[in-house]
Amino acid sequence: MNNYQVDLTNCDKEPIHIPGKIQSQGFLIAVDIQSYQVTYVSDNISAYVETSAGVLLNLHVSVLAEHVPAFPSSLDFEQLFKLGRSQDSFDLINPYKVLIGDSPFYLIIYTSGAEYVMEFEPITLDFDIQNLIGRSVSRILATHSLSDLLGNAALEVKQLIEYDRVMIYKFHDDGHGEVVAEVKNEELEPFFGLHYPASDIPQQARNLYKANLTRIIADVHSEDSRILTYEGKENLDLTHSGLRAVSPIHIQYLRNMGVDSSFSISLLSKGELWGLIACHNYTPRFIDYKAREGAKMIGNILSSALEYRQTEEDGEKDEVIKDAVQSLSTYLEKDVDLIAALTKQEVTLLQVTGAQGVAICFENEMYTVGETPPMELIEDLFGWLRRNMQDSVYHTSQLPEVYRAAAPIAAQASGILACMLSKEMGELVVWFKPEQLKTIHWAGNPEKNMEPAPDGTMVLSPRHSFESWAQLVKNTSAKWTAVEITAVLRLREKILYAVNKKASEIRILNERLKMAYEELDTFSYTVSHDLRTPLTTIKSYTELFLAQNTSLDDKGKMMLDRVVSGADKMTFLISEILKLARVGRSDIDFSKINMSSLINGIVEEVTFAQKSAHVDVQIGDCPELSGDQTLLSQAFTNIIGNAVKYSAKSENPKVSINGTVGEEEIIYSIRDNGIGIDINHHDKVFELFKRMENVKDYEGTGVGLAIVKRILEKHHGRIWFDSELGTGTVFYMAFKK
Repeated sequence: MNNYQVDLTNCDKEPIHIPGKIQSQGFLIAVDIQSYQVTYVSDNISAYVETSAGVLLNLHVSVLAEHVPAFPSSLDFEQLFKLGRSQDSFDLINPYKVLIGDSPFYLIIYTSGAEYVMEFEPITLDFDIQNLIGRSVSRILATHSLSDLLGNAALEVKQLIEYDRVMIYKFHDDGHGEVVAEVKNEELEPFFGLHYPASDIPQQARNLYKANLTRIIADVHSEDSRILTYEGKENLDLTHSGLRAVSPIHIQYLRNMGVDSSFSISLLSKGELWGLIACHNYTPRFIDYKAREGAKMIGNILSSALEYRQTEEDGEKDEVIKDAVQSLSTYLEKDVDLIAALTKQEVTLLQVTGAQGVAICFENEMYTVGETPPMELIEDLFGWLRRNMQDSVYHTSQLPEVYRAAAPIAAQASGILACMLSKEMGELVVWFKPEQLKTIHWAGNPEKNMEPAPDGTMVLSPRHSFESWAQLVKNTSAKWTAVEITAVLRLREKILYAVNKKASEIRILNERLKMAYEELDTFSYTVSHDLRTPLTTIKSYTELFLAQNTSLDDKGKMMLDRVVSGADKMTFLISEILKLARVGRSDIDFSKINMSSLINGIVEEVTFAQKSAHVDVQIGDCPELSGDQTLLSQAFTNIIGNAVKYSAKSENPKVSINGTVGEEEIIYSIRDNGIGIDINHHDKVFELFKRMENVKDYEGTGVGLAIVKRILEKHHGRIWFDSELGTGTVFYMAFKK
């Protein structure tokens, strides 16, 4: 026989299925399946028949009646075993009614390892249990409300077994239990709404509740009876026993509550322990096998009803979420703008879960829907998620417990469900559930106490106080359901498919655009080059004709001079087009450029070429740039040349050039006090061949600024301007550091 000391280090491992004892309201005999010889006998058999347990060990089951005169001679154990073996179960036999002496007993047989176990219990029920159960089930199922369903079940069980208190005890996700329904005698204090810590029912006890759906403790003050067997033989596995002795810790727990007898019925949902119908009596009370089976039937029906109601509720929520995912999938297929598809339609990302807010980071931009934390705190949270997320989905209902920086946003984001779209791009979606401040009323302090044992060790002691002990739960949101998580995973697939599809389309368009640019550049270069020859011919022959024909009058000479001027203008325009084409085809050769030297040279060249020495050109700081010197010289020459040209006719013409160094960019400004640009034409300044109405008296082609814009784009820079008609213009050119 094994002795097992239970303390704080092994409470969850206490072998309660092999206690080596049974409760005293019945007795037990076990026989070897092969030899039919008696291998176990409970010590209390002598209280029921005039035979000691030791006499029966090792006897063949066929001669038991000879050594136990109280057994009826007609009781054929071998025949019962053979019948059970043929049926592969003893369900058709149990309970088998036998008369032991003058008292009726139920014989219950089950298999335990290599033994057939026979348990004998007295019969106490004296009414029609089947008819009573039928009426009870009808009343339980008469309501559709879950709370009414549980309340009716508790009432019907109380009427069936006549215990002082019947509770429906539900297990939460973290293992602790809550009384969600209760029917009791009027004089008792209510337990409804109280919570009990998970340690009250350790895991091995929960496993037994799944294997054996009812559990009776008839009298917590009675002495258990030892099970005798051979020296060195292991304790009998009593997992399926109705008489199995109770853990001494649990017995003390019930005594501390003032409970003399308890009975429980397991409630299962989808194969897992949903809760218990927990029954307490404040005097010893035994209920026989038939009554327990009737109560178990009520438990089975209630379990089925619970599972059905839960499945029905989940199904309704699932359909809503499925519809939301399907709607978003449709939007993603039709809308080229992914963010608009997810956030701007009738159904948004918010409907995919029960969250109150959602944020999405896509292509380095942040978008939100619903109630969300401040943007700067969302960005911090996203950074933490990018560093720590290992899987594509992460969820928690207690974010401040795992990410301390989330404490300020607990009101909006105690719970998050994060979905990573692209770890490389840092793109993800996060749903937020708000904090649910609630007070939990425990049945006493949930922490069990330690007490010193006689040998000086600290052992587990069931708590003595069961007064209500309130605890305020903070930084916690509603749980994320499996339906919500599944929906997010499905939506992630849809988003990634849409992103990949659009990426493929963009790649195709880019290839086409690249080909179009190449063809356009080739066309521009070819046309411009081929046009030069006939233009040169036109100009040359016109000039030759003018030189050789002295008989032309003034009007004829003027007309031919216009032909020569037009040819020159056309040649200049072709040259500009070639420059634009050359910018498109050329590769950038980046190098450090001394901008002070470059700009001073450009100013000298421009003022000389335009005969504009009277223009006051002021050159400020000229920070160094990295780029292609030829192209940048072309860009600055164009902008500075325009500033000098369009301010030359102003009173006190002035141009100022200055460069400033920022955190990420170097920005050059070229300011003039010239003719300015009409606000109605601001959107056309950088278009090819576009010239403003007020520059008709100035030479130009409308190509220069288009060339500058392309040069800056090739350098990953940008250009913009501020201008007012008649006052002047300032152009800004920004370059990455």
